[in-house]
Amino acid sequence: MRTRGWKRFSALLLALLLLSVAACGVPKQTGTDTDGSTQNEDDKEPATDGDEDSKDKASQIQEGQSFAQAHDAFQTTLASQDNDSDPVPDPPEGVFDLVKYPSKVGDLAAYVSSDPGDGQKHPMIIWVVGGWGNGIDDFPFCYPEWDNDQTGSAFWQAGVLTMYPSFRGGNGNPGYYETLFGEVDDIVSAYEYAASLPYVDPNRIYLGGHSTGGTRALLASEYTDKFRAVFSFGAVDEIKYHNNSQFTFDKSDEEEYMMRSPIHWLADVKSPTFLIEGEDGNSDNLRRIQEASENENIYCYVVDGADHFSTLAPLTRLVADKILADTGDTVNISITQEEIDAAMQAEPVIPTPVMQQVAIDDLGLAFSCPFIWSVEDTSSEEGGIQFSLYSPYEGDNIWDLAAMYVSVFTVDSGEGYLSEMSSYLTEQGYTAQDTVVGGQNGVQAVGTMASESGGNFRNLYTLVEKDGVFYEFDFYIHEDFGEDADPLYQSMIDSVQLTGITQ
Repeated sequence: MRTRGWKRFSALLLALLLLSVAACGVPKQTGTDTDGSTQNEDDKEPATDGDEDSKDKASQIQEGQSFAQAHDAFQTTLASQDNDSDPVPDPPEGVFDLVKYPSKVGDLAAYVSSDPGDGQKHPMIIWVVGGWGNGIDDFPFCYPEWDNDQTGSAFWQAGVLTMYPSFRGGNGNPGYYETLFGEVDDIVSAYEYAASLPYVDPNRIYLGGHSTGGTRALLASEYTDKFRAVFSFGAVDEIKYHNNSQFTFDKSDEEEYMMRSPIHWLADVKSPTFLIEGEDGNSDNLRRIQEASENENIYCYVVDGADHFSTLAPLTRLVADKILADTGDTVNISITQEEIDAAMQAEPVIPTPVMQQVAIDDLGLAFSCPFIWSVEDTSSEEGGIQFSLYSPYEGDNIWDLAAMYVSVFTVDSGEGYLSEMSSYLTEQGYTAQDTVVGGQNGVQAVGTMASESGGNFRNLYTLVEKDGVFYEFDFYIHEDFGEDADPLYQSMIDSVQLTGITQ
């Protein structure tokens, strides 16, 4: 192990700070609508292109059929056979399980809340994310921006069991993308799997989704009454004007569109179904649905001052509360405009992150950090033993824009080093105090570090000593976040375990 003196501390801080800025520049890649294009009306030309051949095709949809009857009898024609083999990341142990649920095309991947282990049956919501992809990735465990929370994490954060299904053609699943057709069958299969779990109440399984996922959820509500209630954010009415470049079916056949457009089947909704969209989002779609519907099971809400994304964080929390309170034999959920307005005016909530245990056995060190953070060994001959921890994403939140560095070293000054560091930090304008971490004495400080680019970063710092070895935890977050990240940092420090280095 390299030895270093405390006078090198200031130079190291600046180097680490520059590293922290560079470490968070990897763009997020998930199956969600990151730019809103999947549901905005960018493609105004009808996707049918006026093909005369469509008039010669025999009708598959018979007059008087319900959506379920028409859907089950319809044979979709795929113009392209698209799929992907994107891997499914392992979920946090004890929070979610990675499972396979059976469907008409074969077994499909899903994340499902782990068994609480209390012997009780619990409500569950199946959450369908936006975007045209059919896969899942680590988005449920990413930490969202308040104005764009597509994760559905409000449900399991509130204690509602949650299932995130992938669909045919995604994540190496059998089948191909069917653009809102076969995926409806997969949602029903996801329900059957959820209902079979011994810790799930089969009478309290809900369905929700956003954007393309909201359209899928609405179609599923038109297909089946199995769900206790359905919550659809940002669904479309007719799909023919929406992103036809993503469609995999025969675009010359009008009936292909009809089977994928919820507005034609509104009368078939039997479960309470709540449709929500921001005024500045796809509200025209929602209003057309509202005008066309005479179904008392459909409830429509256009939210003033909101867009396609900003309704999600506050209103999924409202929905989660409604689900937890819906404990009777039959559904008893109602949502008022006043409740929506109050939720939209609420202060942003910083959710508790899913944590992972980091154990570095050779150093006798263990602690917790956010589950999605990368832990990289950045040790060098000059800098000694060091680990860099950061998010690979760049969301506008405290987890994606923070970084922490853990260093382990010895010093020449020995026992007096903690006191020296406390004095040095105070001289640099930090507020320092003695502390105890993992049963060992240490010093903890907070201050501001300026970068060469002119930005200021809040710096939280802890140094602890055991058996002559020093363990340093150095955390940075941009000053714009104020003290929002302090509880996260403190939870990591409180989790530190020191067993000591074994020779």
